[in-house]
Amino acid sequence: MSEKSNHQTLDIHHLWIAYQQNKSIEIRERLIHNYLGLVRLVAGRLAIGLPQHVDKDDLISNGFFGLLDAVERFDPNRGIKFETYAVARIRGAILDAIRAQDWLPVSLRQKAKQYEQALAQLEHKLGRSAQDSEVAAALNITIDELNHLLHQLNAATIIPLEEYVKSEPAAHQQLNPSHNVETEEIKLTLMKSIDKLPEKEKLVITLYYYEGLTLKEISLILKLSEARISQLHTKAVFRLRGSLSRIKSSLI
Repeated sequence: MSEKSNHQTLDIHHLWIAYQQNKSIEIRERLIHNYLGLVRLVAGRLAIGLPQHVDKDDLISNGFFGLLDAVERFDPNRGIKFETYAVARIRGAILDAIRAQDWLPVSLRQKAKQYEQALAQLEHKLGRSAQDSEVAAALNITIDELNHLLHQLNAATIIPLEEYVKSEPAAHQQLNPSHNVETEEIKLTLMKSIDKLPEKEKLVITLYYYEGLTLKEISLILKLSEARISQLHTKAVFRLRGSLSRIKSSLI
Protein backbone atom coordinates (compact mmCIF):
# COMPACT_ATOMS: atom_id res chain seq x y z
CA MET A 1 0.00 0.00 0.00
CA SER A 2 1.38 3.46 -0.95
CA GLU A 3 2.05 6.22 1.56
CA LYS A 4 -0.80 8.28 0.05
CA SER A 5 -3.22 5.34 0.34
CA ASN A 6 -2.14 4.77 3.95
CA HIS A 7 -2.78 8.43 4.73
CA GLN A 8 -6.26 8.29 3.16
CA THR A 9 -7.15 5.17 5.15
CA LEU A 10 -6.04 6.81 8.41
CA ASP A 11 -7.94 9.98 7.51
CA ILE A 12 -11.20 8.05 6.92
CA HIS A 13 -10.67 6.09 10.13
CA HIS A 14 -10.28 9.34 12.07
CA LEU A 15 -13.42 10.73 10.39
CA TRP A 16 -15.42 7.70 11.55
CA ILE A 17 -14.14 8.07 15.12
CA ALA A 18 -14.99 11.78 15.11
CA TYR A 19 -18.45 11.13 13.68
CA GLN A 20 -19.21 8.49 16.31
CA GLN A 21 -18.31 11.03 18.99
CA ASN A 22 -20.32 14.07 17.88
CA LYS A 23 -22.48 13.15 14.81
CA SER A 24 -21.36 16.36 13.09
CA ILE A 25 -23.25 17.19 9.87
CA GLU A 26 -19.99 18.43 8.32
CA ILE A 27 -18.19 15.13 9.02
CA ARG A 28 -21.19 13.16 7.75
CA GLU A 29 -21.06 15.09 4.47
CA ARG A 30 -17.34 14.34 4.12
CA LEU A 31 -17.98 10.62 4.71
CA ILE A 32 -20.82 10.58 2.18
CA HIS A 33 -18.69 12.36 -0.41
CA ASN A 34 -15.91 9.81 0.11
CA TYR A 35 -18.23 6.86 -0.60
CA LEU A 36 -20.39 8.30 -3.42
CA GLY A 37 -18.56 6.06 -5.90
CA LEU A 38 -20.19 3.02 -4.25
CA VAL A 39 -23.65 4.33 -5.21
CA ARG A 40 -22.65 4.74 -8.86
CA LEU A 41 -21.04 1.29 -8.86
CA VAL A 42 -24.09 -0.52 -7.45
CA ALA A 43 -26.56 1.45 -9.61
CA GLY A 44 -24.48 0.72 -12.71
CA ARG A 45 -24.46 -3.01 -12.06
CA LEU A 46 -28.19 -3.12 -11.37
CA ALA A 47 -29.00 -1.05 -14.45
CA ILE A 48 -27.56 -3.72 -16.75
CA GLY A 49 -30.47 -6.10 -16.26
CA LEU A 50 -33.27 -3.53 -16.24
CA PRO A 51 -35.58 -2.37 -19.06
CA GLN A 52 -34.35 0.70 -20.94
CA HIS A 53 -37.14 2.93 -19.58
CA VAL A 54 -35.70 2.64 -16.05
CA ASP A 55 -33.60 5.79 -15.55
CA LYS A 56 -30.10 5.13 -14.17
CA ASP A 57 -30.12 8.57 -12.50
CA ASP A 58 -33.21 7.48 -10.55
CA LEU A 59 -31.34 4.39 -9.39
CA ILE A 60 -28.43 6.56 -8.24
CA SER A 61 -30.81 8.89 -6.36
CA ASN A 62 -32.44 5.96 -4.57
CA GLY A 63 -29.04 4.44 -3.83
CA PHE A 64 -27.92 7.72 -2.29
CA PHE A 65 -30.60 7.32 0.41
CA GLY A 66 -29.19 3.85 1.08
CA LEU A 67 -25.74 5.38 1.55
CA LEU A 68 -27.15 7.98 3.95
CA ASP A 69 -28.78 5.20 5.95
CA ALA A 70 -25.53 3.20 5.97
CA VAL A 71 -23.47 6.14 7.25
CA GLU A 72 -26.04 6.80 9.98
CA ARG A 73 -26.24 3.19 11.16
CA PHE A 74 -22.65 2.00 10.70
CA ASP A 75 -20.74 0.94 13.80
CA PRO A 76 -16.94 0.78 13.15
CA ASN A 77 -16.50 -1.33 16.28
CA ARG A 78 -18.32 -4.32 14.77
CA GLY A 79 -15.31 -5.23 12.65
CA ILE A 80 -17.17 -5.04 9.31
CA LYS A 81 -15.78 -2.97 6.42
CA PHE A 82 -18.01 0.00 5.69
CA GLU A 83 -17.95 -0.76 1.96
CA THR A 84 -19.42 -4.23 2.57
CA TYR A 85 -22.13 -2.82 4.84
CA ALA A 86 -22.94 0.12 2.57
CA VAL A 87 -23.24 -1.90 -0.65
CA ALA A 88 -25.96 -4.04 0.97
CA ARG A 89 -27.84 -0.92 2.12
CA ILE A 90 -27.46 0.87 -1.23
CA ARG A 91 -28.58 -2.19 -3.19
CA GLY A 92 -31.53 -2.67 -0.84
CA ALA A 93 -32.66 0.96 -1.23
CA ILE A 94 -32.53 0.72 -5.04
CA LEU A 95 -34.35 -2.62 -5.16
CA ASP A 96 -37.05 -1.34 -2.78
CA ALA A 97 -37.63 1.63 -5.09
CA ILE A 98 -37.78 -0.62 -8.16
CA ARG A 99 -40.33 -2.91 -6.50
CA ALA A 100 -42.40 0.11 -5.45
CA GLN A 101 -42.55 1.26 -9.09
CA ASP A 102 -43.86 -2.20 -10.05
CA TRP A 103 -42.28 -1.94 -13.51
CA LEU A 104 -42.49 -5.68 -14.25
CA PRO A 105 -45.75 -6.51 -16.13
CA VAL A 106 -48.11 -8.97 -14.41
CA SER A 107 -47.97 -11.27 -17.44
CA LEU A 108 -44.18 -11.48 -17.14
CA ARG A 109 -44.39 -12.18 -13.41
CA GLN A 110 -46.74 -15.08 -14.20
CA LYS A 111 -44.38 -16.43 -16.88
CA ALA A 112 -41.45 -16.20 -14.47
CA LYS A 113 -43.38 -18.11 -11.80
CA GLN A 114 -44.49 -20.81 -14.27
CA TYR A 115 -40.94 -21.24 -15.57
CA GLU A 116 -39.46 -21.35 -12.07
CA GLN A 117 -41.98 -23.95 -10.86
CA ALA A 118 -41.61 -26.16 -13.94
CA LEU A 119 -37.81 -26.02 -13.73
CA ALA A 120 -37.75 -26.76 -9.98
CA GLN A 121 -40.11 -29.76 -10.35
CA LEU A 122 -38.18 -31.13 -13.32
CA GLU A 123 -34.76 -30.84 -11.69
CA HIS A 124 -36.04 -32.28 -8.42
CA LYS A 125 -37.37 -35.25 -10.38
CA LEU A 126 -34.19 -35.65 -12.49
CA GLY A 127 -31.76 -35.02 -9.63
CA ARG A 128 -29.60 -32.89 -11.95
CA SER A 129 -29.68 -29.71 -14.03
CA ALA A 130 -32.31 -29.98 -16.76
CA GLN A 131 -31.33 -29.46 -20.39
CA ASP A 132 -33.09 -26.87 -22.53
CA SER A 133 -34.88 -29.55 -24.55
CA GLU A 134 -36.24 -31.10 -21.33
CA VAL A 135 -37.42 -27.74 -19.98
CA ALA A 136 -39.08 -26.88 -23.31
CA ALA A 137 -40.87 -30.25 -23.31
CA ALA A 138 -42.05 -29.73 -19.71
CA LEU A 139 -43.48 -26.33 -20.67
CA ASN A 140 -44.88 -27.72 -23.93
CA ILE A 141 -43.04 -25.13 -26.04
CA THR A 142 -40.29 -25.23 -28.70
CA ILE A 143 -36.60 -24.45 -28.05
CA ASP A 144 -37.01 -21.16 -29.95
CA GLU A 145 -39.97 -20.23 -27.74
CA LEU A 146 -37.93 -21.15 -24.66
CA ASN A 147 -35.07 -18.89 -25.78
CA HIS A 148 -37.54 -16.05 -26.36
CA LEU A 149 -39.00 -16.64 -22.89
CA LEU A 150 -35.53 -16.54 -21.30
CA HIS A 151 -34.84 -13.26 -23.09
CA GLN A 152 -38.07 -11.83 -21.63
CA LEU A 153 -37.20 -13.12 -18.17
CA ASN A 154 -33.79 -11.39 -18.09
CA ALA A 155 -35.49 -8.37 -16.51
CA ALA A 156 -36.93 -10.55 -13.74
CA THR A 157 -33.53 -11.62 -12.41
CA ILE A 158 -31.87 -8.44 -11.16
CA ILE A 159 -29.75 -9.34 -8.14
CA PRO A 160 -32.37 -11.95 -7.25
CA LEU A 161 -30.37 -14.01 -4.77
CA GLU A 162 -30.51 -11.24 -2.18
CA GLU A 163 -34.19 -12.10 -1.90
CA TYR A 164 -33.03 -15.25 -0.12
CA VAL A 165 -29.77 -14.29 1.57
CA LYS A 166 -29.52 -10.84 3.12
CA SER A 167 -25.96 -9.56 3.61
CA GLU A 168 -26.88 -7.44 6.62
CA PRO A 169 -29.60 -8.79 8.93
CA ALA A 170 -31.54 -6.30 11.03
CA ALA A 171 -30.40 -5.67 14.58
CA HIS A 172 -33.25 -7.69 16.13
CA GLN A 173 -32.44 -10.61 13.84
CA GLN A 174 -28.84 -10.72 15.03
CA LEU A 175 -30.13 -11.50 18.51
CA ASN A 176 -32.27 -14.38 17.23
CA PRO A 177 -30.25 -17.65 17.19
CA SER A 178 -32.89 -19.57 15.18
CA HIS A 179 -32.80 -16.88 12.46
CA ASN A 180 -29.01 -17.17 12.26
CA VAL A 181 -29.23 -20.96 11.91
CA GLU A 182 -31.79 -20.59 9.11
CA THR A 183 -29.68 -17.98 7.32
CA GLU A 184 -26.59 -20.19 7.51
CA GLU A 185 -28.59 -23.16 6.22
CA ILE A 186 -29.84 -21.12 3.27
CA LYS A 187 -26.31 -19.89 2.51
CA LEU A 188 -25.04 -23.47 2.61
CA THR A 189 -27.83 -24.61 0.28
CA LEU A 190 -27.00 -21.74 -2.06
CA MET A 191 -23.32 -22.72 -2.22
CA LYS A 192 -24.19 -26.38 -2.87
CA SER A 193 -26.71 -25.40 -5.54
CA ILE A 194 -24.18 -23.15 -7.29
CA ASP A 195 -21.70 -26.03 -7.27
CA LYS A 196 -24.25 -28.24 -9.09
CA LEU A 197 -24.90 -25.72 -11.88
CA PRO A 198 -23.74 -26.48 -15.44
CA GLU A 199 -20.14 -25.24 -15.79
CA LYS A 200 -20.78 -22.06 -17.80
CA GLU A 201 -23.71 -21.00 -15.61
CA LYS A 202 -21.64 -21.60 -12.47
CA LEU A 203 -18.84 -19.46 -13.89
CA VAL A 204 -21.21 -16.60 -14.78
CA ILE A 205 -22.78 -16.62 -11.28
CA THR A 206 -19.35 -16.73 -9.60
CA LEU A 207 -17.92 -13.90 -11.70
CA TYR A 208 -21.05 -11.75 -11.40
CA TYR A 209 -21.97 -12.12 -7.72
CA TYR A 210 -18.65 -12.99 -6.09
CA GLU A 211 -16.06 -11.27 -8.31
CA GLY A 212 -18.23 -8.22 -9.02
CA LEU A 213 -17.82 -8.27 -12.81
CA THR A 214 -20.47 -6.91 -15.17
CA LEU A 215 -22.15 -9.14 -17.78
CA LYS A 216 -20.20 -7.27 -20.48
CA GLU A 217 -16.88 -8.03 -18.75
CA ILE A 218 -17.88 -11.69 -18.35
CA SER A 219 -18.77 -11.87 -22.06
CA LEU A 220 -15.24 -10.74 -22.94
CA ILE A 221 -13.67 -13.31 -20.60
CA LEU A 222 -15.79 -16.23 -21.87
CA LYS A 223 -15.71 -14.98 -25.48
CA LEU A 224 -19.50 -15.18 -25.73
CA SER A 225 -22.02 -12.48 -26.66
CA GLU A 226 -23.46 -10.37 -23.87
CA ALA A 227 -26.93 -11.69 -24.79
CA ARG A 228 -25.69 -15.27 -24.31
CA ILE A 229 -24.12 -14.38 -20.93
CA SER A 230 -27.40 -12.74 -19.90
CA GLN A 231 -29.28 -15.93 -20.86
CA LEU A 232 -26.85 -18.11 -18.88
CA HIS A 233 -27.32 -15.79 -15.89
CA THR A 234 -31.11 -16.01 -16.14
CA LYS A 235 -31.10 -19.81 -16.40
CA ALA A 236 -28.74 -20.13 -13.43
CA VAL A 237 -30.79 -17.78 -11.28
CA PHE A 238 -34.02 -19.70 -11.85
CA ARG A 239 -32.28 -22.99 -11.06
CA LEU A 240 -31.00 -21.50 -7.80
CA ARG A 241 -34.39 -20.01 -6.98
CA GLY A 242 -35.91 -23.48 -7.24
CA SER A 243 -33.38 -24.93 -4.80
CA LEU A 244 -33.76 -22.06 -2.36
CA SER A 245 -37.56 -22.05 -2.56
CA ARG A 246 -37.62 -25.66 -1.42
CA ILE A 247 -35.52 -24.97 1.69
CA LYS A 248 -37.41 -21.75 2.47
CA SER A 249 -40.74 -23.60 2.40
CA SER A 250 -39.32 -26.22 4.78
CA LEU A 251 -38.27 -23.48 7.22
CA ILE A 252 -41.67 -21.78 7.37
